[in-house]
Amino acid sequence: MEKKNKNYYAILMAGGVGSRFWPVSTENFPKQFHDMLGTGDTLIQKTFNRLATLIPKENIFILTNERYNDLVFEQLPEVTKRQVVLEPAMRNTAPCILYASLKIQKENKDAVMIVAPSDHWIEDEKAFTDNVQQSFNFCENNDALMTLGITPTFPNTGYGYIEYDKASENDIKSVNQFREKPDYKTAKSFIDQGNFLWNAGIFMWSVKSVVEAFQNNQPELFQLFEKGIPTYNTDFEDDFIRDNYGKAENISVDYALMEKSKNVFVLPATFDWNDLGTWGSLYDKLDKDENNNAVVNARTLTEDASGNMIRTKADKVVVVDGLQDYIIVDKDEVLLIFPKTKEQDIKKVLQKVKAKFGDHLG
Repeated sequence: MEKKNKNYYAILMAGGVGSRFWPVSTENFPKQFHDMLGTGDTLIQKTFNRLATLIPKENIFILTNERYNDLVFEQLPEVTKRQVVLEPAMRNTAPCILYASLKIQKENKDAVMIVAPSDHWIEDEKAFTDNVQQSFNFCENNDALMTLGITPTFPNTGYGYIEYDKASENDIKSVNQFREKPDYKTAKSFIDQGNFLWNAGIFMWSVKSVVEAFQNNQPELFQLFEKGIPTYNTDFEDDFIRDNYGKAENISVDYALMEKSKNVFVLPATFDWNDLGTWGSLYDKLDKDENNNAVVNARTLTEDASGNMIRTKADKVVVVDGLQDYIIVDKDEVLLIFPKTKEQDIKKVLQKVKAKFGDHLG
């Protein structure tokens, strides 16, 4: 067994709610803690194990909201209290990444780290590990903020894009700019230009580079968390964070750092990737039956039914006749039967359900 590099760290982002996966994903039990793919592992377990092929397990920090503390320890029994970084308030990605980076820097000033979402689907895990290793090597030798970009397969309007320097002949490209989620026509022009990648929200950098970038680009945010350095990794840390975290600006790391910095680089990823953001994206990744239905857990009898996403608890018998391209999800006291074409509206429907039947359903 080769010894893993003790300077390698990971920040696993596990604080989101994933409301487009309702009714399975709820505020009290979001999608990263569910076995969405029916593989026997939850999404956070899959991500942790993927990172642990390169990074010492004790150096993988889980960033989550304090309400999910128990779920983290239940699903990742090998992690210790030191590794679970709790946000007392929802403040987007920049504050929690800065907070975790300062904790890691205090422990190991030579750290290089990856920031990875806990709920993505990556099939070729070896290619992922190779890409991260290549990025780490670059970050150890350069003052760089790095990201992995995904080669677009179609003009997706649901992702941000990364435009890189066409002239670069190296694997790792200099980034010209980050672009917000485009409309269809703009997305099409991005793909035609050939030097645009999807932004997967996977970042790598040395702790020194990222802390300096916060200091230069977000001085107020930096000063807020810098005051806590004497308390980090001590018994007084919780008190400092409880008193100060809520004062942080609600800002994404893309906006706070990546869009403002000059030293940003991207490696076009060599693995298949899906952000598993909706039932439709999950449907795309699952094996299908002979009628193109994707089924998780259920036993099905289908007649004139195709293109459906069907999920229930284990072994439930589901009979479907005459439905095409629907999401059919049965969870405790909620049954959702919803057209796949309208899946972006599930968030809105959830608000209506809560208003009519009570918050406990969401």
